Amino acid sequence: MKWAEVNQRATQETTQEKILALLKAHPAITRRELAAKIGITDDGIKYHLNKLKLSGRIKHIGPTKAGQWETLKWPPADRQLV
Repeated sequence: MKWAEVNQRATQETTQEKILALLKAHPAITRRELAAKIGITDDGIKYHLNKLKLSGRIKHIGPTKAGQWETLKWPPADRQLV
């Protein structure tokens, strides 16, 4: 693995950890608010939220504009790490 790939992966993990922390503290936070607090674009937040949803770390409950985020236990019971 090249240095740039390692650095990008570490940055993604750090960004996603920041997003998870903010979602736990403020479940009704918007993408725009997340972007402002973390310092990346709205599209960057959208990218990371999609990655977190696909990995089973978060889910959105309720309507798009009035819903809230739920952070899920990690790893899920059916995906225990060895």
